[in-house]
Amino acid sequence: MRKTYPSDINRTQFELIKDELETAKKTTRPRKIDLYEIFCAILYVLKNGITWRALPHDYPDWKLVYYYNTIWGEKNEAGLSVLDCVLTKLREMERYCNGREAAPSMLIADSKTIQNADTAEEKGYDGGKKKAESKSI
Repeated sequence: MRKTYPSDINRTQFELIKDELETAKKTTRPRKIDLYEIFCAILYVLKNGITWRALPHDYPDWKLVYYYNTIWGEKNEAGLSVLDCVLTKLREMERYCNGREAAPSMLIADSKTIQNADTAEEKGYDGGKKKAESKSI
């Protein structure tokens, strides 16, 4: 049995999304690896921003986890992937369980980190100073 990580979901939460994950790929033989372990490994990569090869060894092989991430990450005709749908479902369920609305009602954006592309021809960006400067012609 592997150790648990903060990025893991519990089995009850996984049961809510299991059918969507299983139907994303046609099965031709019984699975040897539990999809719960694969999904938790994907969450670990997403939360920690690590490379696939840096996945802890108590998760399934990184190549298998990457393969499932590719399958679950394919966009449908609506532009959504299975992974998008199940993560949205989990987020909405967590918000509901905490007595909040399913969808967030506010967004906070840090405007200092957003680069303006509208005036790109008029202004330059000095990477050393980390700020935009007017071009003198």
